[in-house]
Amino acid sequence: MTPQAAVQQLVEHLGEGVGESAEFRGEVTMVVGRDKIAAACRFLKEHCGFDMLTDLSGIDNYGEEPRFAVAYHLYSLTHRCPLRLKVLLDEDDALVDSVVGVWSTASWHEREAYDMFGIRFAGHPNLKRILMWEGYPHHPLRKDFPLAGLPADLPATAEEAGRVETANMLGGPYFSGPGQRGTVSREPRQYDTAAEQADKLSSPNKAEPV
Repeated sequence: MTPQAAVQQLVEHLGEGVGESAEFRGEVTMVVGRDKIAAACRFLKEHCGFDMLTDLSGIDNYGEEPRFAVAYHLYSLTHRCPLRLKVLLDEDDALVDSVVGVWSTASWHEREAYDMFGIRFAGHPNLKRILMWEGYPHHPLRKDFPLAGLPADLPATAEEAGRVETANMLGGPYFSGPGQRGTVSREPRQYDTAAEQADKLSSPNKAEPV
């Protein structure tokens, strides 16, 4: 079965609740309503051979509406082809049904999307943060989250609990301020010997050999 044939069968099975499908570089993507995603996944698994959920990820289309999306990357071991489903979510109602009942591996993926984007999954058996600590007030993979981070209180159970502060970007490995040494002279390179590193640090303005 091809992804195109699976999409056609899904449309016939669900009727309303499925949107347009598109193909790009051999990958077929279909938009599914959030209240139909669990049923769509179950049908594709049980009747079309898409027996593997390889990934589930949040997407932040910051500046657009709807702002958020969840992408479901399916794969058929039998037919050796992928298929991607996508659910679109408004910022003020970023809630979608969980698919843990279809693929248990979705549990950690959904927790990551909740942790990093703030997307909630109705029916998830244990929807809590997986990377950041409980009580952390931000979602680091949202596009309006600054590169330097945001200050927040550390959990009381942490050793020497205090606050995490924003990072100083100047002088870091990828940023330099006006008049500072560039990354070539500031950072040791893999091919540097100890003598070359010491020479660079003592003569930062010395031209690099061609």
